[in-house]
Amino acid sequence: MNKQQRIETTLNALQPEHLSVLDESHMHSRGLQTHFKAVVVSEQFDGLNRVKRHQKVYATLGDLMGEFHALALHTYTPEEWAKIDAAPASPTCAGGGH
Repeated sequence: MNKQQRIETTLNALQPEHLSVLDESHMHSRGLQTHFKAVVVSEQFDGLNRVKRHQKVYATLGDLMGEFHALALHTYTPEEWAKIDAAPASPTCAGGGH
């Protein structure tokens, strides 16, 4: 199982209604399986601000967080997701060793 699959499997603990994990390493210069983007839609985010949602994801991933360089997180409740139905595009890497 590669890192992307391990991240997906681990994030299933949040009982997401929608989960998307993309390997965006090709957009950066640090090598393979280093940069990921996760879109997580879960009832468990209801009533939590963005920081608390991200902390919940980090806590869920635990030690797996130390195995890659970056994780772009987009966290939504089902109600928020229904209004937008798409996460923002990731910015192009500006270099700088990322």
